[in-house]
Amino acid sequence: MEEGVKLYSEIKEQFHIKDIDIRTYSPLALAYIGDGIYDLVIRSMVVGHGNTRANQLHQHTSHLVKAHSQSKMMEYLLPQLTEKEADYYRRGRNAKSPTMAKNATMGDYRRATGFETLMGYLYLTDQMKRLLQLVNLGLDALKKEEITEKEMADGKS
Repeated sequence: MEEGVKLYSEIKEQFHIKDIDIRTYSPLALAYIGDGIYDLVIRSMVVGHGNTRANQLHQHTSHLVKAHSQSKMMEYLLPQLTEKEADYYRRGRNAKSPTMAKNATMGDYRRATGFETLMGYLYLTDQMKRLLQLVNLGLDALKKEEITEKEMADGKS
């Protein structure tokens, strides 16, 4: 395990949660916890940028946690992943989910599920530093893409 934030270890200790082999978790269980931890990271970041109306906080957060954004982030993150991280991503992407996000394509939804599975794996193995590093890289890539798209749209005007 790496040095740094050991959030899950602290939670396990406080609530007397037994150690479980991460390999026994289904990809969708990892995606479930990954969705929650990614949402918490984004909410923390958004609130950390300043106090504003709850509606604005929600809009900014929603933009970053939607399946399309997570899918786009994975395009940039895939080359950065270790072999083990890529395996967890693929397990999540290939998992057969009984539901789908309402405003996402099937491809975006599957890639987002893979992203959330990766986040869950990193969180449950106390690799928060790596999780935050990947989120930061992904957000930077999203920001650059949005700037490029805006510049292209302005140039067409």
